[in-house]
Amino acid sequence: MSLNVGIARDDRFAEHKTGYSHPESPARLAAVYRMLDKTFPDTLLQAAPEPAAMEHIERVHTPAYIKKLLKSAEQKRTSLAPDTPISARSFMAAWLAAGACITGVNALKSHKCNAFFALVRPPGHHALPERAGGFCILNNLAVAARFARTNYGVGRILIVDWDVHHGNGLNDVFYEESGVFYFSTHDIMLYPYSGNISETGSGDGEGFTLNIPIERSFMENEIGHVYRETLTPLIRNYQPEMIFVAAGFDAHKDDPLGRSVWSAATYYHLTRLLCELAVNAEQNPLPLLFALEGGYDPGSLALCVEQVLLALTLENGENDSPPATGNAATEQLLASVFSTHQPYGLLL
Repeated sequence: MSLNVGIARDDRFAEHKTGYSHPESPARLAAVYRMLDKTFPDTLLQAAPEPAAMEHIERVHTPAYIKKLLKSAEQKRTSLAPDTPISARSFMAAWLAAGACITGVNALKSHKCNAFFALVRPPGHHALPERAGGFCILNNLAVAARFARTNYGVGRILIVDWDVHHGNGLNDVFYEESGVFYFSTHDIMLYPYSGNISETGSGDGEGFTLNIPIERSFMENEIGHVYRETLTPLIRNYQPEMIFVAAGFDAHKDDPLGRSVWSAATYYHLTRLLCELAVNAEQNPLPLLFALEGGYDPGSLALCVEQVLLALTLENGENDSPPATGNAATEQLLASVFSTHQPYGLLL
């Protein structure tokens, strides 16, 4: 299935200066934008993002933290966390990144497209309501999810996080809510060292968080097996109205921070799997919102983003069926996942 795809891009994201040698640099998006101009010069709907309104930011982040961010504009260089340096215009880039995801929600809900990729920085899935961390300032997808639920009345959103790092911010924001299901595969031995299988949500959100720590040695066919076996029953039973993807690409074998062995093709196949599964009862495609998270080798990042966009826009591509072959390690992992979530009924 080929989808009508929109993107958000903006040169103002480069105004977030992190300093020489920091992995989350403007060079990341520069490489992605060069790829877009070469491979997709006129095939994608380009939407101009605007900074998120304060009311939308306040649905996720605390007043004290927002005030701290705004005050950072008074300093040429400072840090919000030991790993998150910022410059005077970083707060604007962060507001724009969250706004780009809201732009994506609006484009999807107005049926201008059925898939949208917010190509932004800084990333967002580590940002907590009261603090920054992991290179993230505002939680872009959390802001967009609250916007979709409040402004459009979306009842159920599934967030799929395939960044190699656990999205502790997304995990925590929605941990007690059933209206947003958070699904993450990650290397638990990397920052932020969270995301155990036993973390399944609490209160009204009990059973609506699914954390899957994966092995660094998992290849394309093995990760495809894990995704197919879990997302197939989850999407069927949860019946999301929208699917968001925290699209980090730091599990790529060339990434300087991740320790995994994925190829760019892995992201093609995961995207095709989502396209296959993300349909409603009438077999119409569900709205898909992708937001850029990690991926710190500019060259491989551009290749991975290209593969996602190809998977979304090609009517028929080679090897459309995601390779999915399990082994002893994946079967042991899946057994633990299904055992943990058996009481909640969404993986049956």
